[in-house]
Amino acid sequence: MATAAPDIITTKLERSFAALDTDHDGHLDRQDYQRLADRYLDAYHLGPDDRRARALHAFLQTYWLELLRHADVQEDRLSRDEYVAAVRLASADTSRLNLADGLGHVLFDVIDANGDNQIAREEFTRFLTDVWNLEEADALKAFRALDTDGDDTVSRPEFLQAIRGYFLLSDPDAPGSLFFGTP
Repeated sequence: MATAAPDIITTKLERSFAALDTDHDGHLDRQDYQRLADRYLDAYHLGPDDRRARALHAFLQTYWLELLRHADVQEDRLSRDEYVAAVRLASADTSRLNLADGLGHVLFDVIDANGDNQIAREEFTRFLTDVWNLEEADALKAFRALDTDGDDTVSRPEFLQAIRGYFLLSDPDAPGSLFFGTP
């Protein structure tokens, strides 16, 4: 009897849940997203008045509210399964917030620390090591996969394509699948 192939999107989202649940209570709440924003601000040395910091906070607040709306829960917290289901629904529903594009643009602006409209290897490595606690070797592997034109930088279109792929593609070899390690 053949076994079903693993659902790659679910695997990716479960990994992101584990990375977001920094207090390890088995649920995500608004504080987990605040801690995520703080990790970005610390890693990229952004003050609270920086436009990129304000955009990140605004997006994460809206994103959190969209997850709650799609999860249709009574509490302001999500279990792993509720999170996975809500992200899948929010990724497909563009009626209020285009999750992949919105997140991609906000993150790109934060990660592109020098504002040259491309992400250098060091900027990207900081994103995955300092913010998401991945090993440097995994961060470099992801960088090489996202740099689809081989110019040793990740352009905004390359980054946006990877973010979309993270949320929407079931291909474990797609560049966006490597954001939290190999599925």
